[in-house]
Amino acid sequence: MIRSLQHPARLVPLAFLALILAGTGLLMLPVATEDGRAAPVLTALFTAVSAVSVTGLVVVDTGTYWSGFGEAVVTALIQIGGFGIIMAGTLLGVLVLGRLRLRGRLLAQSENSSVRLGDVRTLVGQIALLTVVVEAATAVVLAFRFRIHYGYGAADAVWHGVFHSVASFNNAGFGLEADSLMGFVTDPVVTLTVSAAVIIGGIGFPVMVEALRNARRAARRGSGRGHARIAWSLHTRITAVMTGVLLAVGFAGYAVLEWRNPATLGPLGAGDKLLAAFVAGTQPRTAGFNNLDVSALTPETLLLTDALMFIGGGPAGTAGGIKVTTFALLAVVIWSEIRGEPDVAVFGRAIPAETQRQALTVALLGVAAVAMGTAVIMVDTGFGLDRVLFEAVSAFATVGLSTGITPDLPPASQIAVIILMFIGRVGTVAVAAALALRTRRRLYTFPEERPLVS
Repeated sequence: MIRSLQHPARLVPLAFLALILAGTGLLMLPVATEDGRAAPVLTALFTAVSAVSVTGLVVVDTGTYWSGFGEAVVTALIQIGGFGIIMAGTLLGVLVLGRLRLRGRLLAQSENSSVRLGDVRTLVGQIALLTVVVEAATAVVLAFRFRIHYGYGAADAVWHGVFHSVASFNNAGFGLEADSLMGFVTDPVVTLTVSAAVIIGGIGFPVMVEALRNARRAARRGSGRGHARIAWSLHTRITAVMTGVLLAVGFAGYAVLEWRNPATLGPLGAGDKLLAAFVAGTQPRTAGFNNLDVSALTPETLLLTDALMFIGGGPAGTAGGIKVTTFALLAVVIWSEIRGEPDVAVFGRAIPAETQRQALTVALLGVAAVAMGTAVIMVDTGFGLDRVLFEAVSAFATVGLSTGITPDLPPASQIAVIILMFIGRVGTVAVAAALALRTRRRLYTFPEERPLVS
């Protein structure tokens, strides 16, 4: 029994569940609320799950409902949840690589893989250092901006800077302002700083580490102290390209679809429209901060945002969704099949059949979770499909964007959203672990027969 619980597919969900229960208990303490009364169980549970899963959906306003202690608990849950998610994804990579044979290990090293077999404590230290550096830099910039430009008190400015830096790097859409970033829509310092932290946190730890390593190699080469060849792993190349493409699609989509919308970009000047469109297009990378009124977006923009949220960000990072690598692999599989290619290859590297099946499984499980969650909420409420689907995708992809229906959801629908957030964050890691670690070779093959596919 104990041994079975040590399997990563079971251990990861149990660890996050324990953290959620601890957070729920702390948020139910009278000292955690502004009015000094204990928060209802469902409210505390919903907030704890949203924080641990680094989502950002809320049923109460964070800045006014929770006290300083409650906000500190939410911040801690976001930080621990985000760090734990990165660690789970990274250690999964170590476990998977650990199962490779010698040839596979040599191939992984020749590809300059950012996840290496070796001292796990080194990985933990690198993750912690990157987290501290990015969050500290973000907090300093935001604190100075809040203090100097907006006149916040010194302590208030520092706390707002720290809270939003933790939330943005961990791609959690929690904010201390009731309207999130809408009050800063024309402020490039606040919105671009938050967006930068979102992109860095969401691109994934393996990409960050590999970029830093290659930057050091390039510096040594420039100083004449080394001649190490700069190489990028397939994972980093796919993640970087897809991140750039999706950021461009989000920016262009919001700019085109919302340019004349009087409730969003319409009243802004041209420069502010471009700024707001870029920031708004960045947030579906599973960040969840909204600089525009989501409830006023056009149906076309909501659909575009659904797609961007579902795809999500990079693996082994703080972003959610099915991940950009999964989406890219499925796109390449489809393109290869259309062209009649015998193999599926990306950047001159063939993709193993089991990896293709894993990508398909993760994507279809995501579609199934969103479909079931949407059906439950629609049956339980009177909201339309576009708003309910948006909420379900946002919860599963751990984004935190909402059209405003979250606080009005009845208890059954809130529980459905809680389950979606938990599955979307913890379930994808567990499924990936189960698929990767259970791969085994069969010593025989079945006779082939082709059913009709049309």
